[in-house]
Amino acid sequence: MGEWELEGLVSVSRPVLVGRLLELDAAGGLTSAHVRAGARLAGVHSRTVWRWVEAARGEGRVERRRRSRFELSDQAWEVLAQAGGNVSVLYRHLKDCGDGDAGVSLASVYRAVQRELAAGRVLPDRAVLRQERVERETRQALADLVVAGAGVGAPSAGGGAGPAQLTPSREAAPVGQAPGVVLPAGAQAVRTASVRAVAEAVGQAMAAEGAACVFGDAGRGKTVALRMALSDPPVGWSVSWVRVPVRPSVSELRRAVFEALTLAGRFPHRSAEADERIIGALGQARVLVVDEAQRLPVPCLEYLQSLWDHPQARMALVLCGAGSERAVARLPQLASRICAWQEVGRLAAGEVAATVSAFHPLWAGVADGEVAWIDQSCTHGVFRTWAALTTHLQNALLTVPDATVDRALLRRLFRRLSPPA
Repeated sequence: MGEWELEGLVSVSRPVLVGRLLELDAAGGLTSAHVRAGARLAGVHSRTVWRWVEAARGEGRVERRRRSRFELSDQAWEVLAQAGGNVSVLYRHLKDCGDGDAGVSLASVYRAVQRELAAGRVLPDRAVLRQERVERETRQALADLVVAGAGVGAPSAGGGAGPAQLTPSREAAPVGQAPGVVLPAGAQAVRTASVRAVAEAVGQAMAAEGAACVFGDAGRGKTVALRMALSDPPVGWSVSWVRVPVRPSVSELRRAVFEALTLAGRFPHRSAEADERIIGALGQARVLVVDEAQRLPVPCLEYLQSLWDHPQARMALVLCGAGSERAVARLPQLASRICAWQEVGRLAAGEVAATVSAFHPLWAGVADGEVAWIDQSCTHGVFRTWAALTTHLQNALLTVPDATVDRALLRRLFRRLSPPA
């Protein structure tokens, strides 16, 4: 049976059919009968085949024109998460916002959500998002109150047993809240011995374009130390921070790396295309910092290693987190490539007083003996606990008229910093 016989029809694709018709057209033999027969083979109307031929003549296009499909932005995904996954709420939001997504249909939004979920994107828990938003707003409000009331109603210090002159300082400038770092209003990062050690380890990784692992128990200031060490990278180097989801898949980690590199355009749905763009960005000298690396399963660690091992990549990989050293040890081929293992420990007893005095003006006038008592009773050299205690003390000074800062007040605040025994 020949290819163009109409008995026992054999279906043909559009490119094949249009190519054959163009050959007949170039030879001057194209007729309506050919188009009708081709339409029967393709299972479409003859007018559709004529449109195909015209598109091939005028545009040189034999394939179907790809329509730009609707994609969900990160902001739209957050709206969907806040709505508990209710696509109708997201659709109404898109209609009300009046931007380029206002004309999209509800069915298109449903399809876009299904594609994102099939690609491994996870909707955050609505309660968690709401709590994070409330906490951000509360921290900002407290910071505004502290700055506004810095010179008003300085509380008195009572008794020789308590710290003296614990008042907010007008000269203390609040530091910016970087992702992963939450400091009290008026605080500033301090270059401790741990910070210097982390800076040295990261510098070694950058010099060798290798990998470093920064680990230590929670609250010891690993992220602060890394941000200080990388706040002023060498000329030609850039720094990207990867935010690791909880129990991520490889596709989720790929998206997190893509977003950390701030690549233009939407995240590709094909993994090969996404990796090609990621490798292209890593072709320039870059420090890729993966915080909370202890969350990474072995397949995700293998993916990071594949990026780092790529011949076009020029990068230093820094894995950071409480327990990150144990996570890396699960992949021996990556652990053997770590050129610098750096633990961040507690503040040494001899550096606590100087560190907290430089950290926040509330502690600037406190005697070393009182700082040592606070450290032995509550903070135990943990940087995050010192930051939390500072915040609670600020709130007490702002909310309690004529507050007296003594050991009784501090003991009451200590109880807020640890769970009941």
